[in-house]
Amino acid sequence: MAGRMGRPRIERGHGSPAHMPLRGLFHRLLIHSRAACGRGALIATIALLVAGLVALQQPASAADLQTLEIVTRSGVHVFDVELATTDEERTRGLMFRKELPEGRGMLFDFKRDQVIAMWMKNTYVSLDMLFIRADGRIQHIAENTEPLSTRTILSGGPARAVLEVVAGTTRKLGIAVGDRVAHPIFTGR
Repeated sequence: MAGRMGRPRIERGHGSPAHMPLRGLFHRLLIHSRAACGRGALIATIALLVAGLVALQQPASAADLQTLEIVTRSGVHVFDVELATTDEERTRGLMFRKELPEGRGMLFDFKRDQVIAMWMKNTYVSLDMLFIRADGRIQHIAENTEPLSTRTILSGGPARAVLEVVAGTTRKLGIAVGDRVAHPIFTGR
């Protein structure tokens, strides 16, 4: 979505287009079930929708995680990351999560280098955001982001991806601008 000055912005939160279809779908199913199938079908439909909503808020299972490495002066640091490649996945990001374990993160792939704008709306965990160019080099780091903030966090130049990890990780591991990130989406090895 367009943010300030036409820059891409990840809209996370209620009222963003990614949430509209879910609300509309729930409303349509509720009306259809009530009119066509009676009370039993209505209860079954509601149960399925609640189960789906609960599943949306759960972190990825171990099978859904991918390995990402960051090469720094202090060594190679390995992370297990969830990959967000679709508009819906990038919009949702780490929203509503109450914790993010050390060594875990989310990698947002925008498919090409571009100026990226992020925010922390509905995100309860403070994060470090690493903006990464297509060649795998870290372009910019935003440390200790403010939970629930709608303040725009810019990439500081063209970037292909954003890695979100728990706040304090970059300082603790000595991760810096210019360090190389190894993952299949990046061209530099």
